[in-house]
Amino acid sequence: SASLTRTMRPEDIQMFAIMSGDINPTHVDPEYARSSMFREVVAHGMWGGVLISNVLGTEFPGPGTVYVDQSLHFSRQVRIGDTLTVTVTCQRKFDHNHHIVFDCQCVNQEGEKVIDGKAEVLAPTEKIRRPKVTLPELRLSATKKARYEHLLEITRGLDPIPMGVAHPCDAESLRGALLARDRGLIVPTLIGPEDKIRALAEQYRLDLAGTAIINVPHSHAAAETAVALAREGSVEALMKGSLHTDELMSEVVDKARGLRTARRITHVFVMDVPTYPRPLLITDAAVNVAPTLADKVDIVQNAIELAQMLKVPEPKVAILAAVETVNPKMQATLDAAALCKMADRGQITGGLLDGPLAFDNAISIVAARTKGIKSAVAGQADILLVPDIESGNMLA
Repeated sequence: SASLTRTMRPEDIQMFAIMSGDINPTHVDPEYARSSMFREVVAHGMWGGVLISNVLGTEFPGPGTVYVDQSLHFSRQVRIGDTLTVTVTCQRKFDHNHHIVFDCQCVNQEGEKVIDGKAEVLAPTEKIRRPKVTLPELRLSATKKARYEHLLEITRGLDPIPMGVAHPCDAESLRGALLARDRGLIVPTLIGPEDKIRALAEQYRLDLAGTAIINVPHSHAAAETAVALAREGSVEALMKGSLHTDELMSEVVDKARGLRTARRITHVFVMDVPTYPRPLLITDAAVNVAPTLADKVDIVQNAIELAQMLKVPEPKVAILAAVETVNPKMQATLDAAALCKMADRGQITGGLLDGPLAFDNAISIVAARTKGIKSAVAGQADILLVPDIESGNMLA
């Protein structure tokens, strides 16, 4: 006989569903499973069957074994955290065709029978020894649709906002604006050369019906018109199309006709990182070149308020530097210490700040623990405040 032991993990269920295509909600939908007879997600029944195959193919009889027949009876469900011990025992051997019949049994950590049955295999006629194959590491992440679903959920029940789209003269910017329109997120006003916009829509079969277009000759005029519409309140937000950021921002920051407020204009990258468990905001990597301490106060506050709009009630802000300790020769560490104290004094509100922190300590709990850093922010940051535009742009 031969045995192996495995503990069921959530990712085992996900990988089995991906491999087999079996997306029965009993196994993959926690909300549905809570209302089912089992009250929680349970493993696919054949996960245990795969473990039996594992023993037969790698242990006894071992490499070269081929299935001929199998019958299994399933007595209990396998839940996340259950540990199965799989045992196969030779029952009968046929010398004329090299077939072997095995009794197969899976029991859980309580000693309860989960699966039992029989397997008939064609056994190898000679012993085979091969180096153990190193399999690739699998890393599961949510689909892009699932990662964005919570953002769409935030907008549910809200009216679409009027959006000025400056120079949507490439496929991506035009398609993005119209897709947001169709989702009920925005009411777009397209600002640019009308003939070019209509030709693009026709080329990519995009529907412009009911969408306002303001005809202007070029990208600079589109930026100027878009900002003017925002200033007068005709639109509530701006979207950059196929024009350079500087071209739009020069109009936004214009002292006479721009959109300046008492707070500094800042930029935030909202990153979609499949291997990170939450949205990650990086600021400022596009507008403020070498921000002072006063500039960073506005940068942090703007990012915190954006994160709160994304339903992060108390965003964790990691203030990045090259080291985790304050060094008088490194301005980024001094700024980090000052910003944290300003948050303590209520000069920055709504977030939880810590710094200086190196990048690895900001996003990895393991790295933070290795360095002995005890922090509610380290390893689980929602916002990364970078020292300057160069470091931020390289990071994003």
